[in-house]
Amino acid sequence: MRTLKGLGLFALFLGFAQVVFGAIVRITGSGMGCGDHWPDCYGSFTPAHNGPNLLVEISHRYGAAALSIAIAALFVAAWLKRREPGVGGPGGVLRASLLAIVLVVVAALFGAVTVKLALEPWVVVTHLAIAMSLLAVLVVAVVRAGGLGAFAIPERSERTLRAGRAAVGLTFLALVLGALTANTPGAPLACQGFPWCSVIGERGSPLVIHVWHRIMALLLFGHLIGVAIAVRKRAESRPIRIAAWTALSLVVVQVVVAAAMVEMNLPAPLRSVHQAVGTALWITVVTLTALANGERFMTDIERIVYESPSRGEYATPEGVAT
Repeated sequence: MRTLKGLGLFALFLGFAQVVFGAIVRITGSGMGCGDHWPDCYGSFTPAHNGPNLLVEISHRYGAAALSIAIAALFVAAWLKRREPGVGGPGGVLRASLLAIVLVVVAALFGAVTVKLALEPWVVVTHLAIAMSLLAVLVVAVVRAGGLGAFAIPERSERTLRAGRAAVGLTFLALVLGALTANTPGAPLACQGFPWCSVIGERGSPLVIHVWHRIMALLLFGHLIGVAIAVRKRAESRPIRIAAWTALSLVVVQVVVAAAMVEMNLPAPLRSVHQAVGTALWITVVTLTALANGERFMTDIERIVYESPSRGEYATPEGVAT
């Protein structure tokens, strides 16, 4: 399991970096840095000319290739260990890694469609939604491999699971509406001022999209306050409490960044930070839900090892093993 956990965490890190860098591609206007060429860049994977937009776009594509290789390695490792408990079959790492391969291929194909259609907003938003789904699957794979504190979860927490699922839904809606706001002409500046629209720019669909993005974000903020307080009162397992309070901390940071971004007329660095914090929040909320769902229960032997003061040796029904 240690190998699968390491590969899963590495793939998750690459996935996070790829989503954040994808936002940088959009913010810097580098999405067409390779023209309408895909997967090559003007007929080469190592183009001779090195304009800034081209370098940003081709680096994003190199990152996608690295992520694909990492996910393929995770799947191969899971396939080789498929007979081990917790790897093959329902609820195992193998199925999650297989779904991750499907999603990374679909994301790559949508990346091609995005380029060919010259960055149509609905295609860009769909591309982001697929990327977020991929990150969620990678989180589940890591948790099933025993990572992110999964071994410390003694049983499923039904109440936290329901709250986590609601948080996942709200976060996903906020992310998608945020992507629509960023990519719909007129939407970013349709509602100026924070938290209320002190100055209204373009009305109609741009304003509606922007306002609904804010509504979802505020609903998520309130919901996560309740979740964090509830898991503490119920004395949930430590990893669940950490995930809940980390999610609350991130949503607070996200609100502060959003307020600064709006008041400062959308500076590019803050827009990048806004995307990065939102992605980290998504990963944290999915982690909270996966842990509450008990995606990876400890076996009896694993629990003895985990609870052992020394963690160096443990008792088994047959005697003492080291």
